[in-house]
Amino acid sequence: MFKQIVTVLALVLACNFAAADLTIEINKGKDDPVPIAIVPFGWQPGVAVSEDIASIVEMDLHRSGQFAPLSRGDMLGRPRNAGEVYYRDWKSLGVDYVVVGSLSQDGPNALTASFELLDVNTQRVILSGTESVSADKPRYLAHTVSDKIYEKLTNIRGAFRTQLLYVSAVREGGTRTRFRLLKSDIDGANESVLFDSREPIMAPTWSPDGKTIAYVSFESSRPAIYTQNLLTGVRKQLTAFRGLNSSPAFSPDGTQMAMVLSKDGSPDVYVMDLASGSLQRVTNHFAIDTEPAWMPDGKSLIFTSDRGGKPQIYKVQLGSGAVERMTYIGDYNARARVLPDGLGLVLVHRNSGNFHIAVQDLKRNRVEILTTTNLDESPSVAPNASMLLYATQYDGKGVLAAVSIDGGVKYRLPSRFGDVREPAWSPFLQ
Repeated sequence: MFKQIVTVLALVLACNFAAADLTIEINKGKDDPVPIAIVPFGWQPGVAVSEDIASIVEMDLHRSGQFAPLSRGDMLGRPRNAGEVYYRDWKSLGVDYVVVGSLSQDGPNALTASFELLDVNTQRVILSGTESVSADKPRYLAHTVSDKIYEKLTNIRGAFRTQLLYVSAVREGGTRTRFRLLKSDIDGANESVLFDSREPIMAPTWSPDGKTIAYVSFESSRPAIYTQNLLTGVRKQLTAFRGLNSSPAFSPDGTQMAMVLSKDGSPDVYVMDLASGSLQRVTNHFAIDTEPAWMPDGKSLIFTSDRGGKPQIYKVQLGSGAVERMTYIGDYNARARVLPDGLGLVLVHRNSGNFHIAVQDLKRNRVEILTTTNLDESPSVAPNASMLLYATQYDGKGVLAAVSIDGGVKYRLPSRFGDVREPAWSPFLQ
């Protein structure tokens, strides 16, 4: 069955995808989101900004599911700083917090936002800041402001400046398909094509510093693992072994890469030293061992194996080679990813015949199902562990979706033109 599932997923990836252009559809938020007002930012005379900074901040906070922004049409004023705020007006609107700010330009190539976060109930400024970026990156400036506000109000580091990788493809006529590896902001903006090919692209992943990615490409007629520098675009082929070359995963320090190779028989997990290219065989079993992911300490890996008869998650110690089974609840658990604190796993879990995304608490050995859609796959965890991204089906096509780690917040990122798959959430980016 596991071999059939692997084959099916590969065929699904090769189906009639189309070029991606992600949008946001929020379909579930927390029951008691915090009411907040993001007032349109003022600007100095002569400042021209291509994006509405306050609107982007508003959407960031709304998309988190934890905040309920006030409509601009309901605002009683448009203050630009704390001195212009009349707290009674905002209190009458039921708002707990107000964000005000202004934009200025420092020379021809720098855009600056000065902002303040005000607590309406205590009538005081609880956060103020000034952030500057290159004038051609207004969205990055907005996401920076969002990160600061989110962290202040939740005590969780904001991840709005992070990015996504995902795969799409477009039918060119007949049996020909054009596959594309794309990168975008987490709201789907600033989408760019990193690599395109007439052959499938799979399993994109990020290096821990966010400067390099790795993925599997079939461009040479068989699967091979490549890395690509995001700054220079330079690509490097790491493997070209007979059989499978799949599932690349950078180590936490970025010096090694776990991968799956079948060059010696059945698929097994290997670790490559990226400086020397030397290989260490980590598993050696007649079953299918695949989908490795690193534990945060870099001393062990988790992986999917059907060595017990059906796919389950196992952990292997790199030093001793000792293997232990990690999952026992359910007859199918696969594609696990480790939470940043190492205390939980996010995985694909079969329940009542359907494939859902679930989280397993490693201390209590408790599994909580987070999604209710069908054919959910490829989970990827945000670097602040507040949300996770996965691929699923909606209205008959493939979409990306996100769910909070407690299941309380859900939204979709469908493409306007077709299907997308294989999401990978970046680490924190500088």
